[in-house]
Amino acid sequence: MVRRRGPARFLAPFAFYVAASACAAYFIYHAHNGPRGLETKQELTVQIAELEIEIGKLREERAEWDARVALMRRDEVDRDLLEERARASLGRVHRNDVVIIGR
Repeated sequence: MVRRRGPARFLAPFAFYVAASACAAYFIYHAHNGPRGLETKQELTVQIAELEIEIGKLREERAEWDARVALMRRDEVDRDLLEERARASLGRVHRNDVVIIGR
């Protein structure tokens, strides 16, 4: 059995504990701040919520467009939609329409 005398008796266990503590601190730091850590998870949760709101808005917009396209697919075209598209393409207005010109 080896018996150490002097400062080596205290330095060997101390060095082991320092190395173990440094290793544990490294993993704890990266578990909290790393690319897959807790802070990143919170940021991704916020981003997911924002994207779900955006998806909801896009679904509503798509439903509106689907309804407008459905009006144009039937055998008889909706008169209001036809008039709106004709005015837009010809650049004409009805005499009762109010026109606002922007700069």
